[in-house]
Amino acid sequence: MSEINADAWVSSSGHRPMGFPEFVVIIASIMALNPLAMDMMLPALPDIASAFHITIANRPQMVLSTFLIGFGVGQFVIGPLSDRFGRRPVLLGGMTLYCIASVLAIAAPSFETLLLARALQGLGTSATRVIATSIVRDCYAGRRMASVMSLAMMVFIAVPVVAPSFGQAVLLLTQWRGIFIVLMVYGAAALIWSALRMPETLPKSQRRSLAVREVLGAFRQTVTNRQTLGYALAAGGVMGSLFAYVFTAQQVFTEIYHLGHYFPIAFAAIAIGTAIAGFLNSRFVGRLGMRVISHGALVAFAAVAGTMLVAEKMHMLPLPLFMALSALMMFSFGLMIANFTALAMEPQGHIAGTASSLYGSITTLLGIGIGVTIGQDYDGTLLPFATGFFLCTLAALGVVLVVEKGRLFRPHQWKV
Repeated sequence: MSEINADAWVSSSGHRPMGFPEFVVIIASIMALNPLAMDMMLPALPDIASAFHITIANRPQMVLSTFLIGFGVGQFVIGPLSDRFGRRPVLLGGMTLYCIASVLAIAAPSFETLLLARALQGLGTSATRVIATSIVRDCYAGRRMASVMSLAMMVFIAVPVVAPSFGQAVLLLTQWRGIFIVLMVYGAAALIWSALRMPETLPKSQRRSLAVREVLGAFRQTVTNRQTLGYALAAGGVMGSLFAYVFTAQQVFTEIYHLGHYFPIAFAAIAIGTAIAGFLNSRFVGRLGMRVISHGALVAFAAVAGTMLVAEKMHMLPLPLFMALSALMMFSFGLMIANFTALAMEPQGHIAGTASSLYGSITTLLGIGIGVTIGQDYDGTLLPFATGFFLCTLAALGVVLVVEKGRLFRPHQWKV
């Protein structure tokens, strides 16, 4: 299928079919719930620590990691549910949970309650991430899917660019709980828009049973497909580096480089590279192919990681060089992640929801495990991050070489 089925849309809603630009923007908008809830919190971590009298320096990172744990765990069940009941009801249910969790966070009387709310927020956004990918896979395949994912990610990745600054602006007007009010309002607006305009893209004839045997069979098909599992593991490795960067960003920019309240500006300048990469990928992936772009970006990712590690060991990593290397890291990540997702999902059109669910869980939970490990090792220097970044990248490169039988940039035909 190359475009959304207009007849299915009219029969389910009675409104005009959704055009391609609106489709891309609404997919990006619901995907943006996740990074918005992550990155708006960065400037608030010191205030949250102060409000709940937290004295352990790295403990406030749990506000981020707990959210991601809920996000990763939730993806295990979201895919099978959406393959059984359709995309719309599960998507709307997840977004409703997100809004309820935001209310709980606003009223949280303790740090533990806040962490519970964050886990529930993550659980809610697991529906938006999995189902957005499933909807795109329902409607597109191959390079066209990679192009659509890139356009959506270009919009949704712009969120991390502005989110910390937006969070800082909210803190200037009110306290940290005001950030959760903003998240709740955005979530409610996205929920209403999706309820009114997002079509059901999975026909009833293609829905799957929730019988344990069938669900486990779909999981088995996903994890035994070399291309799907391999690119999921590689994506998890590079996401681990990204999560470690996000978890420690506030401490790095304020403690090592002494930027204070200006750190969101530096964070935004670095994150712009990912949005640019998404735009360029959407323009060139149809011509060059997913492997050429993503494999080239992975090699560049490894070069950046090695340079950062050497510079840090030599104590020659001033702010301008760190920002330049971090921007290159984000740019390479932006070229990889949409193509890795498309490559992993390419063989799984018949079980897109379950495959997207398991792919998301693998990449997120692996990334969280790596990111938390590196983040908790933060010792006031960049050495733990630079070392972890380098090792994760080498591991991801090794996995891709195994998947592609030692040959980068060109496809290898696997019997699946």
